[in-house]
Amino acid sequence: MPREAIRDFPALFTTGYRRLARLLYRVTGDFGRAEEVASEAFWRLHSRPPAVQTNIEGWLYRTGLRLALDQLKKDRRRARYEALGSVFGFAPNPHQVLEQNQERTRVRQALNALKADQIALILLRAEGLSYAELAAALRLNAASVGTLLARAEEAFRKEYVHRNGQP
Repeated sequence: MPREAIRDFPALFTTGYRRLARLLYRVTGDFGRAEEVASEAFWRLHSRPPAVQTNIEGWLYRTGLRLALDQLKKDRRRARYEALGSVFGFAPNPHQVLEQNQERTRVRQALNALKADQIALILLRAEGLSYAELAAALRLNAASVGTLLARAEEAFRKEYVHRNGQP
């Protein structure tokens, strides 16, 4: 049974693309990559829309965040394998040298150590979503959003202090 196409997809893209890309930039730290991931999320929505078309924005946020987090995992895995390659005498490429010399941002490191649900809560809240919008986007009980957000922020604070000392 074919799924129904998204009603007014161009309007949804126009209103939601930049917001999704900004959110994904906070995860990836690279605006070009964030735009690619946002485009991929919209492509998935267009090519394989969800069976139930309620809360499409929430579906986009979840899909985009999962794609971005998957990309970060792939990058870490690749970096680990490339580091192993340098142990065996392979010379790093200039991009790797530049990347190794650049300081990683403290906030991104602390965020990456958190659970995906905690990252989503913190980033979507930072994007200005209300508790009700957070509950809808992440399929949470609206009454528990405040508690979950407070726990996520506390986990972030502890991870930040653990990695970097006092804020």
